[in-house]
Amino acid sequence: MASFISVPLKKTYEIDFVKPLRTFIQNTFTQANPDDYHQALSEFNKLRNAMITKSLDKHESALEVLYRYYDQLVAIENKLPIAENQIRVQFKWRDAFDEGGFLSAKRTLAIASGAYEKVCLLFNIAALQSQIAAAQNHEHSDGLKLTVKLFQQACGIYGHLKDIILSHVQQDCTPDLNPDTLSALSALMLAQAQESIYRKATQDKMKEAMIAKLSYQTSELYSDAMKLMQLGSIRDLWPKDWLSTVVMKQAAFHGMAEYYQSCVAQQSKSYGEEIARLQHAQELLTASQSRGGTTFNFKQELAKVQRALETATKDNNFIYHDKIPDVKALQPIGKAVVAKAAPLAQPMSSKFNDLFEKIVPLPVHEALTAFENRKSQIVSMEVGRLRNATELMNSVLASLNLPAALEDLSGERVPQSLLEKAQQIQELGGLAKLDQLLSDLPELLTRNREILDESIKALDDEEKSDQQLRDQFKERWTRTASGLLTKPMREEAMKYKSILDTAIQADQIVKQKYETHKNAIFLLSKPKSELESALPAASAAASLQNSAVVKRLRELIEQINTLKAERDVIELEVKDAKFDMSGKFFAALASDGMINEEAISQAELERIYSPLREQVSDSIHRQEMVLAQVQNSNTEFCNAKTSNQSAAQRETLLKDLAAGFDSFMELKSNIEEGTKFYNDLTPLLVRLQSKINDFCFARKTEKEELMADLQKAIANTPSQPPPITPRYQGGPTQQSTQESTNAPPVPAPRNPPPRPPPPAAPTTPGSAPTGNASAPPSSGTASAPSLPYSTTPGQPGQPQNPYGAPGGFSGASWQAPYPPHPGQGGYPMPQMPPGYNPYNPYMSYPQQGQNPPSYPQHNPQGYQAPPYPYPQQQPPQAGYPYPGYPPQQYH
Repeated sequence: MASFISVPLKKTYEIDFVKPLRTFIQNTFTQANPDDYHQALSEFNKLRNAMITKSLDKHESALEVLYRYYDQLVAIENKLPIAENQIRVQFKWRDAFDEGGFLSAKRTLAIASGAYEKVCLLFNIAALQSQIAAAQNHEHSDGLKLTVKLFQQACGIYGHLKDIILSHVQQDCTPDLNPDTLSALSALMLAQAQESIYRKATQDKMKEAMIAKLSYQTSELYSDAMKLMQLGSIRDLWPKDWLSTVVMKQAAFHGMAEYYQSCVAQQSKSYGEEIARLQHAQELLTASQSRGGTTFNFKQELAKVQRALETATKDNNFIYHDKIPDVKALQPIGKAVVAKAAPLAQPMSSKFNDLFEKIVPLPVHEALTAFENRKSQIVSMEVGRLRNATELMNSVLASLNLPAALEDLSGERVPQSLLEKAQQIQELGGLAKLDQLLSDLPELLTRNREILDESIKALDDEEKSDQQLRDQFKERWTRTASGLLTKPMREEAMKYKSILDTAIQADQIVKQKYETHKNAIFLLSKPKSELESALPAASAAASLQNSAVVKRLRELIEQINTLKAERDVIELEVKDAKFDMSGKFFAALASDGMINEEAISQAELERIYSPLREQVSDSIHRQEMVLAQVQNSNTEFCNAKTSNQSAAQRETLLKDLAAGFDSFMELKSNIEEGTKFYNDLTPLLVRLQSKINDFCFARKTEKEELMADLQKAIANTPSQPPPITPRYQGGPTQQSTQESTNAPPVPAPRNPPPRPPPPAAPTTPGSAPTGNASAPPSSGTASAPSLPYSTTPGQPGQPQNPYGAPGGFSGASWQAPYPPHPGQGGYPMPQMPPGYNPYNPYMSYPQQGQNPPSYPQHNPQGYQAPPYPYPQQQPPQAGYPYPGYPPQQYH
């Protein structure tokens, strides 16, 4: 019996996973422990290399390596997305049916896409399954059982690939990944699985009726495979003996079905039907032999049918004399549908362990980042409300010269509260400390701006170079335009530029406040004696020391101090609220396949922060009531004091000094936060610059390889023939030109050797007619049966579309990582450094990116690479309630 057809493997090249994946992990999962993934990256790299070498082993152990690699690719889809606009790792695969050498292969496709790698790997898994199945010992039951299993799995994989290929690969594939090719391979694998079941049934000596049904179903499946393989788009793709083998088996198994059904007829004593079916079986097997040629391996079956027909005819002629019916009038043979496509197993390997188990899926990571930003907005708002209220309260007390006025009733000594403030400023470094901090800001700003400007210039230069080559080579310059690929990086750069502009404005506000309160801070930085001499003396108001209004003011000041202490506690609770969102997001992803981050986050944030919001509102309400009482009591206190010009000057200076202390504390905090802001921004800008540099290097390598391919193609293009000389210049006439054009080239005259006369044409029915060479062959011969399949075996010729590396992809094999980009479906936006604000360092945060649009539909015309959409990042929120440094995005 004829051997099975096995699918050839696609060939690929080794690549390096380590550098691009490590860069992505370090840039995205900044909290990840390096020990959690360094070993995993090395093992992942080894796993792919083992996949390449083990594919050559026709053993189940080789399949296990391919299964593990495929499972790992599936596992990292949501963690380490490999794509042209994310982790740029380019996979180059050769067409499985390309007969050229590995280094001289013409039909190759290189794409930076994890989905493309999965598709090619699945193709090879099914191909290796077919090879292992074909290599089994089919004379033994165990070998046939494994063969059936592997062919059914291969059928399921090719069917799955046919359904997903257009959505997974966004450009024209090599012919072996054409949906028509995959449909034909799936049908062929299913037919071979059914054939294996037929062989097992004959070995087990099952009843003839069942074997007939199995054989007829096998013939039907081979008929389906034959029709698909003979489609014009793929007919010339197959190896030379594939079509003849399939056509041969289709007829042979139909013939064997008729043979076994004749046995059933004999058992029921329907001798005429027996002979009709045996005659038809003989016709089918004879036709199978003529079409299969050297692939025909049903000689024993044909001989068995011929012997059975001879015996049955002899017995019927001498004994039964049963009428032989027309085979078309006989009841059709039933079908036993046993072989079925096996669904794709998930995971494919029973021993699979995720190498990157400790890295959370990217949707969970993005959801956590978005949640932290929502939380930060609430923290910013509530802490900002508290601090604004506190600053307002301090400014009101400073304008009323409280509590210093209550401590300065004698008009001679420095108020104790003022001495404490002066001592605190001196311990913090005084005015000199502020000068030092301020002097560092311009240098830090310049450093960050230079990094950002260099990054933007690199993108501009790369895009300019790409556009120049696109203008030069026109439609032959088929790689993705730089403008599409650099859009996420430009958006990120513009975001940082906006952040720097906001920081510059905050620097100016800080400097203005510094100049306003510089003199007061200078006095508070002096020793106690100098501070006393700077204050003018005033008349005494000792009589008010124990008055009711003074006692009332002191009680109100104590209430204000209590409010401040309570706010410190509330602010700490707001900042340190704890959440365990990972479990909730993991559960949502597992149950729904997606994460509704907004709904989950808002519900949890409302549960935690609703009571804290109420505490903040209550504190602000109490402040309004206390300040109203303070102002009323202070008016009464001022009316009770006897005042003069000296006392007014002293009170004004005390107010300035109190305001100077508050300004010093704010300025020091603001400048320190500004310094931290610039220092934290620097590594983010360096990271962006590194991504851009990697991208530009990768594009430069790709450009050089594509230019080399184009130059090679141009050099190999045959030169055009010279134009025909016009008639008025002595050229040929139109008729002679046409004749010379249509005529074959005239060889140089030579003396041929003597040749014997040609033999006479054969007179067999299969010979060609001797009439007009262009006339169609005769379709009616007495001995040719009418069959439901093609009467001419498919002889594969040269491919209809032989081509080199098609447009839209190059033969590049570089492994430079493509830099990540922000937004969902790609890299999350880098964490923002903590910001500061001269009035309120807490402010709202930019929102996360929107969902990416879907890819455009596959265009089957040519090898034009369609544009890729990219996730869009919303611009940073504008309209801060007060100027200041941008806030940090938590991670």
